[in-house]
Amino acid sequence: MSGPAEDERLRVQQLRALRRRWLRDQELSPREPVLPPRRLGTVAAFWERFLQPGGLWRQQVHKAYQTSHFVLLRVLLPAWALTYFVKYHVQKMPHGVVTTNPRIFPGDRILETGEIMPPLKEDPHGHH
Repeated sequence: MSGPAEDERLRVQQLRALRRRWLRDQELSPREPVLPPRRLGTVAAFWERFLQPGGLWRQQVHKAYQTSHFVLLRVLLPAWALTYFVKYHVQKMPHGVVTTNPRIFPGDRILETGEIMPPLKEDPHGHH
């Protein structure tokens, strides 16, 4: 005699079997995922060949990078910091290079040319 309980048990058993099969199907084999072959453009193909391990150009670029890294961190940045410190904190003259020319008034002699400074023109508007 089959009743609703036995039908329910059979349905649950079939659902469990289907779930197990579905979970097994989700596992990837060592050959998966299957990807389409990469089609590289001219620039990407160049960089792919250029960056192959052990290539001469790659070694030269790496050497140039290491040298520039050393020069930047060990020479240029300390030189800049030292120049900044000396210019703004050690030298007596403000900012190291700022100088003002002497004032020249009417009647004074200009040292470079020897001319005498002419008197100022009168202001015709008389706003004073």
